[in-house]
Amino acid sequence: MEEMAAAGERHAAGRGEGAGAPAAAGPPGAGGLGFYEALPVETQFARLADPAVYHPLPADWTIGLADIERSTDAIAEGRYKAVNTVAAAVIAAVANRLPGHDFPFVFAGDGASFALPPAAAALGREALAAVAGWAREAFGFRLRIAAVTVAEIRRRGHDVAVARFAASRDVAYAMFSGGGLAFAETRMKAGEFTLEAADPETARPDLAGLSCRFSPIAARHGVILSLIALPAAGADPERFAALAAEILGLAAAEVPDAGRPVPSEGPPQHWPTRGLAIEARAAAARTGRPLWRSFLSVALRSFLAHLTFVSRLKVGDFEPVRYRSELVRNTDFRKFDDGLRMTLDCTPEVADRLEARLAAAEREGIAHAGLHRQDAALLTCFVPAASRSDHVHFVDGAMGGYAAAAATAFAKRR
Repeated sequence: MEEMAAAGERHAAGRGEGAGAPAAAGPPGAGGLGFYEALPVETQFARLADPAVYHPLPADWTIGLADIERSTDAIAEGRYKAVNTVAAAVIAAVANRLPGHDFPFVFAGDGASFALPPAAAALGREALAAVAGWAREAFGFRLRIAAVTVAEIRRRGHDVAVARFAASRDVAYAMFSGGGLAFAETRMKAGEFTLEAADPETARPDLAGLSCRFSPIAARHGVILSLIALPAAGADPERFAALAAEILGLAAAEVPDAGRPVPSEGPPQHWPTRGLAIEARAAAARTGRPLWRSFLSVALRSFLAHLTFVSRLKVGDFEPVRYRSELVRNTDFRKFDDGLRMTLDCTPEVADRLEARLAAAEREGIAHAGLHRQDAALLTCFVPAASRSDHVHFVDGAMGGYAAAAATAFAKRR
């Protein structure tokens, strides 16, 4: 169902075969990524609540950030697929410039962040500028973009540390702590560290492998809960870590598969897909073709892929049954990004208990939290090579998701 047309074009960046394979010699700009690729890979998500498992990023690395302005308005207009696609495009644009290499990134629903070594910093800025220009041209979104060094973040009293978590044996996602990303995002929104969008006629992002072909995933247990918990100013890191572990424990104990919103058989699929026009815009960004030609090309490819999944027949190296099982394992439904973010499929009663515990943590001065309930989840996918197992899938709530939860959480931090 996903980007079969890109199969074999390039290896997926941000992952590694076996979630920790040695990286191949890469393109200019890949130098320095060995620091991240050599980090140990955690296999138990609950351990990531412990600050001791994180490793300080080198001071000369650069943090790149992007955030869609007025994203909650766009979501209220029903444009949530477009919002998620633009956020994931930031990651895809960088990854396609670093084929075969792992780099730290995080998807935030209406934005994204990443970190790159000095040799790749210019590449990251170019990718940000190109995506911002495309987002404005294709969707009318104003994408805030910024870049700042880790050294500058530390000079301002914050830190950036990173860990790797194996969502499956094939995919490892980056987790961040130290408050530096949250600080940088806040300052970006205040006008610091900002970059200018590129002219989409002269700088096009390479978004090969980016797609949004799956239908919304209905809640099986009653609620899709978007949850964000951020440390309160001055909070004891150990108390916040204990809170995060408690929240994870509640989810793991009371809902199947720790609340993963993607069912074991994979997400629903239909043709034509709701995201057809959005994917066509992503394809046009890379090729420069007229939108109508990209639409026809994407429609044909997605139809053939749909037939492959319906028939469950192997096509070349692509095995649809294997792919769907890998997709379920590879999703990023929980993460640490200077706080805890989760998209859970749970009962209303579990959602009530989580909300009550976080409200108590706010009264205790441990955390600020935002929760948003909806009845479905969305997948946005980055699959540069469908025949490989290291495809990544970003999960968000379908009717507000992380953007709505973050609006509540960040409002409480002011």
